[in-house]
Amino acid sequence: MVTFDPDALRTRLAELEEELAQPDFWNDQQRAATLSAEHQRTQQKLRRYDELVSNAEFLQEGVGTFRDEELEPVLRDVRTELVRLQEDALFSGEYDSGDAVVTIQADAGGTDAQDWSEILLRMYLRWAEQRGLKTEVIESSPGEEYGLKSATFTVRGENAYGILKAERGKHRLVRLSPFDSAHRRHTSFAQVIVAPLLEDAGAVEIDDDDIRIDTYRSSGAGGQHVNKTDSAVRITHMPSGIVVAVQNERSQSANKDTAMKILRSRLAEKAEEEREAELARERGGVSMGFGGNAIRSYVLHPYQLVKDHRTEHEVGNTQGVLDGDLDGFIRAYLLQTAGDTS
Repeated sequence: MVTFDPDALRTRLAELEEELAQPDFWNDQQRAATLSAEHQRTQQKLRRYDELVSNAEFLQEGVGTFRDEELEPVLRDVRTELVRLQEDALFSGEYDSGDAVVTIQADAGGTDAQDWSEILLRMYLRWAEQRGLKTEVIESSPGEEYGLKSATFTVRGENAYGILKAERGKHRLVRLSPFDSAHRRHTSFAQVIVAPLLEDAGAVEIDDDDIRIDTYRSSGAGGQHVNKTDSAVRITHMPSGIVVAVQNERSQSANKDTAMKILRSRLAEKAEEEREAELARERGGVSMGFGGNAIRSYVLHPYQLVKDHRTEHEVGNTQGVLDGDLDGFIRAYLLQTAGDTS
């Protein structure tokens, strides 16, 4: 059972405001930025809650006084906000309220899988735009013929990581392949990796002996803007096998800084996955979202259906989903996992 606790939020807001008022608050800029962001998020949540209470009181008093068509917009706002508050209450993890970094990797399926990776990237960028979240693509590796071998982008906004955790895992596409001369049906896969975007360099310690850093020439459109230096950076964390590549920054040092930030995020996510898997074993269940099985199938032929195999949530409007209509799937997963851990 998830609840929204405005009293706890007000207590936390008072604590944060006391911190912000300290004369040495900005001496530690990393900590100050984190607390300032939390203060802003907490203020926004309480403002939305107070507006909800005010609107609910207006509806209660307005029945019999105002016409139904005058009350309908307020009722619609109340329903929308109740859904958002319920969603907010689902986020209790250490990183849930913060930003996210997402990597999409082509899996089995050859050129179709690389095309599928590019389709998924477009889907998530459109979804984020519709949610009012800010995105930035920081790395993309083109496929040999078409699509993308991999792409990494950041998502910034309230609860970005908590929301996107629902998308972790393998995504399966079934369609008539545009790359098959016989136009046969093909199945392809892409892996979606979601990690909390950690700004604090000390949040996850990385031993220099555990990483290998390679530099290479950034890929681009060519012409006068072609990159003539080896500014792109690839970092391999040897104990875990995690590889991070960044090429979109202006210099090699900036690419390295961004790559290290993403590596810390991926290592934090790995620890989170292991913790969730252990909790699932203790409950006698399975940890969903990791491993070899697809979490969701997108079938475009011989019928049209997108189905999440963890929650059984399904939608027949496949194009709508590929255009970014993901909230139903995300909400079904968050409600299920909240129920599993309560």
